[in-house]
Amino acid sequence: METMTNETNELKSEFLRLLPCQRSAEVLVKNCLLFLLVSNLLITGAVETNEAAEFRSRFFRVLLSRRLGQVPLVAECSKPVEDPVFQSDVPSTAALESCPKEPIENLKDMLKEENIHLHTEAGEQGRLPLLILSLKEKTEERRPAVVFMHGSDTNKEWLRPFLEAYASRGYVAIGLDSRYHGERADSKTAYRDALISSWKNGKTMPFIFDTVWDLIKLAEYLTHRKDIDPQRIGITGISLGGMQAWFAAAVDTRYSVAVPLIGVQGFRWAIHNDAWQARVDSLKPLFEEARIDMGKSEIDKEVVKKVWDRIAPGLASQFDAPYSVPVIAPRPLYLLNGAEDPRCPLGGLVVPVKRAKKAYKKTPGNFKFVAEVGVGHTVTSFMIKESSDWFDKFLKQRNMTSH
Repeated sequence: METMTNETNELKSEFLRLLPCQRSAEVLVKNCLLFLLVSNLLITGAVETNEAAEFRSRFFRVLLSRRLGQVPLVAECSKPVEDPVFQSDVPSTAALESCPKEPIENLKDMLKEENIHLHTEAGEQGRLPLLILSLKEKTEERRPAVVFMHGSDTNKEWLRPFLEAYASRGYVAIGLDSRYHGERADSKTAYRDALISSWKNGKTMPFIFDTVWDLIKLAEYLTHRKDIDPQRIGITGISLGGMQAWFAAAVDTRYSVAVPLIGVQGFRWAIHNDAWQARVDSLKPLFEEARIDMGKSEIDKEVVKKVWDRIAPGLASQFDAPYSVPVIAPRPLYLLNGAEDPRCPLGGLVVPVKRAKKAYKKTPGNFKFVAEVGVGHTVTSFMIKESSDWFDKFLKQRNMTSH
């Protein structure tokens, strides 16, 4: 395994050296897929299926279709954020604060904090703000890492209780601001405005996909850090962050363990079964703008489909949950939702879960789905504990093929 790891590091270095110079999207897609295929083999010991390879190829093409321009992957030191931007009421952190942590006296003094801007593409939104916490312990051993994604209208600073808890347990904990959030928001309506702009001009994909591009570039950065084990990088997120974590794991095999929280849903199923209202209501200004532009008196399923196709091409078709969830196999995946969540209705998860179980047939212990009874669209202490245990099981024990 050591020899294979060295060879892979050499491949990664060559891949990253050539990446900024690529002029052909087709060549870039092929290079990305080749590298991810090798990464998947090293992490899981399994050869990627044709279905997974084809899914990633199509998804990469969509991501590349709206990129502003390739830039060298550069990490710059930045300053801590003193007054983080919230674009709506600040949500409670009670569930996050319940996350298991080691009883370390003066924990905050024992933590190393890094504030970084990672350049992921050209343009202002191509600067990805990171908040990274880890213990100050002097050790040569590479540590497991977990990437944490916040929900709509919040920011990476809101995730601090989560980050501190994982850092106390020996992880490198990474929080980031998704597109048009936190340091990437120039107003309290930045995300809403970006969604409407995407509908109007079709030049960006602020709902999920653009941040997934950032997460691909983040994976490149993390696998090159000397303090992180490149084969033990997990990802989780809440609501919008759960969606971003889900798609990042689907497209990038360097995320070896994934736990999306209240994020996975069936977009096409919701349209066909008249169960789209709650999700639409969470982004109401966008859909109202689309309704007006389409000359409709009210938002209907045609408006909903048109919006998804415009701002996130394939979200309600070829990249929807029935296709994107199974391709994460055989890497460990735990889906945690609320049984009464109107934004992620359970009916839309029947087919994705069925297909996932089939994909995980050889490693059934690597897949789990739980819909917490009596819970709507909210993250709970149960979900936080379950995700924590899942990461410990697979990242701390270096176990990627549980049966």
